[in-house]
Amino acid sequence: MKPGLLALAAVSLSFAAAAQQAPVPGWQQGRPESQAASPLAPNAPKLTVTPVDQLPVGRLTLPAGFKAEVHAHGMPGARMMAVGANGTLFVGTRTIGRVYAVTMEGGQQKVRTIASGLTQPNGIAFRDGALYVVAINKVLRFDGIEGKLDAPGTPVDLTAAFALPPEEHHGWKFMTFGPDGKLYMQVGAPCNICLVDENRHALLLRYNPDGTGREVVARGVRNSVGMAHHPVTGQLWFTNNGRDWAGEDEPEDTLGVVQKVGEHFGFPFCHMGSMQDPEMKGRECSEFSAPALRLGPHTAALGMRFYTGDMFPAEYKNSMFIARHGSWNRTQRSGYDVVRVSLDAQGKATMHPFLGGLLDGNAFLGRPTDVQQLPDGSLLVSDEQMGAIYRISYAR
Repeated sequence: MKPGLLALAAVSLSFAAAAQQAPVPGWQQGRPESQAASPLAPNAPKLTVTPVDQLPVGRLTLPAGFKAEVHAHGMPGARMMAVGANGTLFVGTRTIGRVYAVTMEGGQQKVRTIASGLTQPNGIAFRDGALYVVAINKVLRFDGIEGKLDAPGTPVDLTAAFALPPEEHHGWKFMTFGPDGKLYMQVGAPCNICLVDENRHALLLRYNPDGTGREVVARGVRNSVGMAHHPVTGQLWFTNNGRDWAGEDEPEDTLGVVQKVGEHFGFPFCHMGSMQDPEMKGRECSEFSAPALRLGPHTAALGMRFYTGDMFPAEYKNSMFIARHGSWNRTQRSGYDVVRVSLDAQGKATMHPFLGGLLDGNAFLGRPTDVQQLPDGSLLVSDEQMGAIYRISYAR
């Protein structure tokens, strides 16, 4: 064979070998060779109904005076929550692709599946009688939904107006309305650690409810799955998940606050305000906004809300509840709880334990995912692993 043909054959074999190699799963991206044999891997979700007598509500621990009970169950994959004007509890999911509606009828819980077959419809929000649902590749609005739970009909499709990226890795959304009437959400980084288009990924965004008026609120936010506006100042606070495969105890997940529209929080160059990424060089942590608080290593801080009710003690007013979904990229598990974050007169944040009991040694019994206040001042906590919602109340 001639030399040129030999070279061409070698190149062809190289391409064929590359084509036969299975792509690296997204969660392995960025894993160093030194950890190639690590047993660490994401926790598989449970997508079947858990009988009510198997729910770990009796294991939950709370401060004195608080009580936990099962509010709803039988919703595999239950994640983010929104409450309708008539009291309907709407629940989004990820892997199972459903949106649920929970009502109480004749003193009994009734669960309906009002949408299915969607790609990770995690984000939901309710306003003016309409339920907004955001999946990876769709934004839908169900008008007058509480009056037609048994037959929701065809929703208004806002997908083209929002024009969200199609990537699934960190593409699931959290969605909330701000005091300005805008719809806030995030677009995560499509990777564990990589350079991103800073106008397309690793962003906090806001829109008019019809999808017009897109505005970047913050950049350099790797993966936020929870945000809320302070009830007094109106400032946007958000949780953020740090990268994997950079250490057992770092980076920590963080709680951030947007001080000015468009500021940059460091991803992919800097994590938790002070940790230079071991792979991404070229910019210093001093260039970016620091977080308000660190929330623990790999705890997967997700849904968060400010507490504005009157049921809980006075010191809880205007503090935050944050669901920490729980770690996978850490040998000793961390998170699997709900914490409270208080702010002093200067705005300094302090974290306090609130709901625990879901770690049994190094095994987990549930995975808190979101928190939602009810009109009576009680607090709901969703448990994705068990497909259940717990209600937390307080008696003086």
